[in-house]
Amino acid sequence: MILVDSSVLIDFLEGRENVPVDRLVEVLDRDIPFGVSPLTILEVLQGAATEKDFATLREYLGSQRIYSLAGGFDSYAAAAKIFFDLWKKGMSVRSSMDCLIAQTAIEHDLFLLHNDSDFDRIAKVSSLKIY
Repeated sequence: MILVDSSVLIDFLEGRENVPVDRLVEVLDRDIPFGVSPLTILEVLQGAATEKDFATLREYLGSQRIYSLAGGFDSYAAAAKIFFDLWKKGMSVRSSMDCLIAQTAIEHDLFLLHNDSDFDRIAKVSSLKIY
């Protein structure tokens, strides 16, 4: 099972060509099960250019499987630990939201499909699996 990050969905929706988008097309063509996190929904919808785009994206995203953090406080603490472990190794991420998305993938034992180097760094200090 795959968790698709907004970095890939946005590239796909904007017609960009890159390896992660090619992987998403393969996922779609082969009917490989995938889902998104609530944060991905937020990031994609906030980039809508028009009311019509917003409505279309909302409908599409609402039809996808949604994976949320499952453990309440412990989930957020685990995401913060990812951020802390990166900092201890002299690395950082641009957004702590990436730690939350990574923790969601970890908790649900999902592979993460992304186009954001922050997740490659996160995978070095956690059990995040990259697709």
